[in-house]
Amino acid sequence: MKAIKTLGLLVSLTIAGIGAMAQDIVVIKPGDFLRGTIKGTDYSTVIFSKEDESVVQFKATDIQEFVWNGETYVSKPVVVNKKTQYKFFKIIEHGAIYLYSRGGNALVDAPEPKKTRIIPSIGIGAGTGSFGSGVGIGGGITILGGRRQEPAAKKMMPATFFMEKPGTGRLMEMPVEGAGSVEKNQQIKKVLLEQLGDDADLAERIKATENFDSKLIIAFVTAYNEAHK
Repeated sequence: MKAIKTLGLLVSLTIAGIGAMAQDIVVIKPGDFLRGTIKGTDYSTVIFSKEDESVVQFKATDIQEFVWNGETYVSKPVVVNKKTQYKFFKIIEHGAIYLYSRGGNALVDAPEPKKTRIIPSIGIGAGTGSFGSGVGIGGGITILGGRRQEPAAKKMMPATFFMEKPGTGRLMEMPVEGAGSVEKNQQIKKVLLEQLGDDADLAERIKATENFDSKLIIAFVTAYNEAHK
């Protein structure tokens, strides 16, 4: 009984230790990584608070990947306006087919200012009138009560999925938001058939589907990866 109690205590302490050590990670290159807290990403850069509480910003060209709340985001090259750029993509599924996402449930956070700044409102008078809400006398400058500069609001990016067969070097885009439209459903179906169409059973199910959403796309990719391990 004493041994069982001791084992239970060790397990509890181990779980507590793992919870205390759980942190976000930025991987610069294999074997070179930083632990800290991810503050946010716009998929081109990531804002990272180090263990010493200093805040840095990494571009997708600076690092290989980062782990945020247990989910992995990798840096990959994409062509934008005929130019190659590096962006971060969240891994949704991996195996024979990789499914990534950008936007949707990832918030973009601006770095928090160290202190709140007070910006005065200035009215410039001309005669008995002025620009703004202040009233200037004889062309003077009136400084009114200050207004607080609030931190930038969080933004939600539109959700888009990207599919890749390792070794092909291609990322195929599938818009998720607004997938109820005929055009977008056809685009999703085309990509799914091109990437998963060598599985006859899945191909028939994809062809028979008229409306796609994120859950259904993930289900098709998961089924493909399970069948092609």
